[in-house]
Amino acid sequence: MKEFHLEYFEEAVNYMLKHPKVKGPGIGLLGHSKGGDLCISMASFLKGITATVTVNGSIANVGATLHYKDITIPPLGFNPKRAKMDKNGLVDIIDVLDNPLEGQGRQSLIPLEKAEGHFMFIVGKDDHNWKSEFFANEASKILQAHGKEKPEIICYPGAGHYIEPPYTPMCPASMHLLVGRPAIWGGEPRAHAAAQVDAWKQIQVFFHKHLSNEQDERQSKL
Repeated sequence: MKEFHLEYFEEAVNYMLKHPKVKGPGIGLLGHSKGGDLCISMASFLKGITATVTVNGSIANVGATLHYKDITIPPLGFNPKRAKMDKNGLVDIIDVLDNPLEGQGRQSLIPLEKAEGHFMFIVGKDDHNWKSEFFANEASKILQAHGKEKPEIICYPGAGHYIEPPYTPMCPASMHLLVGRPAIWGGEPRAHAAAQVDAWKQIQVFFHKHLSNEQDERQSKL
């Protein structure tokens, strides 16, 4: 990854908003890991985003420079010396990223307080990719400090980074393209599997709550 342009994603949002199968007036976003911070960026800068779910995502722009019109957000800094190696030769990068609330890291912080929609953060408490629970809690503080709605945060003890759809095999470690070597993603099999089943239900409930216009239709009939 070298750079991202939000106009690329804006085209997709506008396409969805005009699609005859989309109820409107807004759409929902679901992103995991890097996809999570891209979704937060979309919700912060683009129109028509009603509900956003991030699964172990970041509140800072990570990995590549982000552009939107005349706005540029640099990637969050990192220090590879903070990586640790386990006995199997797998790298643990949980402490590699800089803190986006300190020093130059603040330049990478996504202005999520600009978002108009609702947020849900799905968190694996054994995420070894980055500090997802910290990101979710700080997002909640930022939103509430700006008078925005408190986001829903659902934490799963024993769940790792790759919280995917139900019954998907857990991925405890694999090649990390940015690191260039196998990395630990975390997770205990039983707890992680249970998290995937429950998270999928929670995500659907959240989207039905904020994207369905059934309640509005019932009220209009009254």
